[in-house]
Amino acid sequence: MTTTTVDPISPRFAAPGSHAEVEEGTALMPRFGADGLVAAVVTDFETGDVVMLAWMNEEALAKTIETGEGWYWSRSRKELWHKGATSGHAQTVKEMRVDCDQDAIWIRVSTAGTGANCHTGRKGCFYRSVPVGQPVSPELKLAFTGDEPLFDPKAVYGDS
Repeated sequence: MTTTTVDPISPRFAAPGSHAEVEEGTALMPRFGADGLVAAVVTDFETGDVVMLAWMNEEALAKTIETGEGWYWSRSRKELWHKGATSGHAQTVKEMRVDCDQDAIWIRVSTAGTGANCHTGRKGCFYRSVPVGQPVSPELKLAFTGDEPLFDPKAVYGDS
């Protein structure tokens, strides 16, 4: 199992600096949370659509930068995850940005294969909309957006 600990002698990223250094400097100083993770918003390079929200530990962020492909930390499986290793829908990173306080990453990708980024077989993970402007209750229903599966996830991942 991959861990989220950092070797204090040879860290991969610059040590957190002052407020000004974090917000206006040129050093990458990712601010990982107490769980060792940082949020990664992943969008389609061509359309700008949000395709997934994922989490990265230090190793996933470093591998993504070094390889130019999407690597993430699976919170459910508690392991490093190379997007597309099982499905063939690998993500090629076209651009990465860090937010103002370096606690979130924006990754713009092109996706191989069918272009699916979601384990459900869809282009993206955000395929249902939430109605707004009405009372919240257990009867509140999500609406499908029309993002139909591009592949059969059972055929790729099994019945898990």
